[in-house]
Amino acid sequence: MIGMEIRENRLYIGGVVAQALVEEFGSPLYVYEEETLRARARELLEAIIYPKREIKYACKANTNVEIMKIFREEGMSIDAVSPGEVYAALKAGFSADQILFTTNNATHEEIEYGISRGVKINVDSLSQLRFVGERHSGRDICVRINPNVGAGHHDHVITGGPESKFGIDYTKVDRIKEIARTYDLTIIGIHQHIGSGILQPEKFIEAVDVLLDTAGRFESLQFIDFGGGIGIPYREDERRIDVQVLGRKMSEVFEQFCRAYGRELKLVLEPGRYLVAESGFLLAMVTSVKEGQRHRYVGVNSGFNHLVRPAMYGSYHPILNANSVDGARIPQTIAGNLCESGDTFTRDEEGIVDRELPPFNEGDIVAILNTGAYGFSMASLYNTRPRPAEVLVRDGIARVIRKRETIEELIKD
Repeated sequence: MIGMEIRENRLYIGGVVAQALVEEFGSPLYVYEEETLRARARELLEAIIYPKREIKYACKANTNVEIMKIFREEGMSIDAVSPGEVYAALKAGFSADQILFTTNNATHEEIEYGISRGVKINVDSLSQLRFVGERHSGRDICVRINPNVGAGHHDHVITGGPESKFGIDYTKVDRIKEIARTYDLTIIGIHQHIGSGILQPEKFIEAVDVLLDTAGRFESLQFIDFGGGIGIPYREDERRIDVQVLGRKMSEVFEQFCRAYGRELKLVLEPGRYLVAESGFLLAMVTSVKEGQRHRYVGVNSGFNHLVRPAMYGSYHPILNANSVDGARIPQTIAGNLCESGDTFTRDEEGIVDRELPPFNEGDIVAILNTGAYGFSMASLYNTRPRPAEVLVRDGIARVIRKRETIEELIKD
């Protein structure tokens, strides 16, 4: 993490000690480093050396409007997957032509919402393509293709290939073109997204090659969107993807394609996790410590209602004792406060996996790292527990960018 520091054995986030953040804003608490957000945006923009390129932030990773504004300031546009995300993007100041609305299993009303707001529609099925044609003959459209390749850190996030629900199968290009001709639709873009958490440039380039093979069969393209899925190293032994290598290879392959295609198209990439994950910290307070027969349970005032990735995917997140980062370590399980046995933050798909951490005491702050992506955006109200506040930190100054919910707000007369 770019702005994270350890001083006098305590965790500092964006120049502010974690304990002070909790004292001022309460816990549990999501904290984001603005410096990290901007740094990741800039390094990715600089890595794509092909001149006619566009980076669309996949805002499903984190739809906080203030974070979206930062990416707008950094020259990015938006990938949205719901009317709510379209609304959030417009509220963050993006223009309609900067938003691509990908409509996986969307209702007719949702598609009409996007069209009424003037955003570009990226249809996910032949039936959606036909619906748009019947209602809006003559318009420009983008089509999501399901390539014969998928990748990701877990089966649940592989979004390409024969087991994926997403997109129109790459073998059905003739049917796509037939429907487009019938309704005078112009296919100006094609799109794919093969999965999430990809750390190998060559896997991403493989998918690029597959989509370009399909792209050559469309005559009126203005852009090709290769989706997102660029991962970050959650575990200490994972290597960061070399975005310079990825950007150079993508640019070279795309430039060659455009020469063969006969004109210069726009290269579009839509990362989410890569831009926001490492900026985020979930801070929770230790409420109890107890010794079980097999595990030392460190109970905190948060749970999978605030960060579901460990329970859902068995995902690994680095964890620190924010009050005593270094020191002798003992095996411990960080457990949430929900009425569920699976509510532990130190686990894999099979169950609890103790973590070697400095001992926690009641009142200490547990810092769960790399939670900027798919943390708050996947949070729920399970057990009727409100969601945390969100705070943005820059140069030692913290400000609330989403206030903490209250029980009274959740249960109204």
